[in-house]
Amino acid sequence: MTLVQKTPLYETHVKYGGRMVEFGGWSLPVQYTGIKEEHQGVRNKAGLFDVSHMGEVFVKGPDSIAFLQKLVTNDVSRLLKNQVQYTPMCYMDGGTVDDLLIYKLAEEEYLLVINAANIQKDLEWMIANSKDYHVELINASDQTAQLALQGPLSECILEKLTNAPLSELNYYWFIPEVILADKKVLLSRTGYTGEDGFEIYCHPDDVGHIWEALMEVGKPLGLLPAGLGCRDTLRFEACFPLYGHELSADISPLEAGLTPFIKLDKGCFNGKDVLKEQKESGVSRKIVGFVLTERGVARAQYPVLLDGVPIGIVTTGSYSPTLDKNLGLGLIKAEHSKLGQKLEIEIRGKKVSGEIIAKPFYKRGGK
Repeated sequence: MTLVQKTPLYETHVKYGGRMVEFGGWSLPVQYTGIKEEHQGVRNKAGLFDVSHMGEVFVKGPDSIAFLQKLVTNDVSRLLKNQVQYTPMCYMDGGTVDDLLIYKLAEEEYLLVINAANIQKDLEWMIANSKDYHVELINASDQTAQLALQGPLSECILEKLTNAPLSELNYYWFIPEVILADKKVLLSRTGYTGEDGFEIYCHPDDVGHIWEALMEVGKPLGLLPAGLGCRDTLRFEACFPLYGHELSADISPLEAGLTPFIKLDKGCFNGKDVLKEQKESGVSRKIVGFVLTERGVARAQYPVLLDGVPIGIVTTGSYSPTLDKNLGLGLIKAEHSKLGQKLEIEIRGKKVSGEIIAKPFYKRGGK
């Protein structure tokens, strides 16, 4: 029997009224006051998430860049020091091992942030691919806690606890050492909600102090603790893929619409030949966005139909609190993926009408 893991903030979540659920082997809060309230809180003010379950792996050594170039689809050589890059990581057949963030700490040192449920699998894949390279892989997941402060007021809240030049920190850049609430952290302007925000990496012993400090200065401005439920609806509205839904070992990043993060001109990398063929010939399946035009909520794995014939499956479906519509993402046959295409979702045996619409469903303005 596998033990459910707890983050260093488990007792804090209980104190704040978090409803705890198992997710990827971790006990995490799905909500505190309610998914819709927390969702709107992040969109309009700010929310604080515990994402300490995420994995952190350091890559060090003279062959770091060569190793990473083979490992992932994006061009890591374009990264500048203190810059962050999003990238898929593929198997040789073009299926997706994971999607991750790469932080460039130095010419021969990088931090990889990977999905919690994939930590062991990703590590084994990285180790297997590192044999011909002079690199050291260090799994620092257990020694790292992570918070995500997200929403339009996040900078205003954070600046009350640090002297770091937050206004100068651009999206997908980081400061390697910041004093925040008297604790040393790595601070990046990144997130998974579609809003402005920051991710804070710190020692597990410090994360409780930082959480409480942020809540204390942020509460008067409307800061709410936020759970997994709204994290999913927020990322869904922004059409960010979730591994195991829009990406998997059976779904390539091209099928998922991640073409900008696949650099076929950078030299050899895992899955390149298959991805090159997919790009040249066109993918046979695509992730599309759709809106239900009748009452109903689409859920993952529900069949997508055209004239009663199956053409794919729902990968994520939910009510959208921001847009007040029932929306979905689905993996369907590419020939039926045009905007405006009418289709049906089979919901508990009943066919519910829908229509393909543009992605993302939501895009913030401003910085």
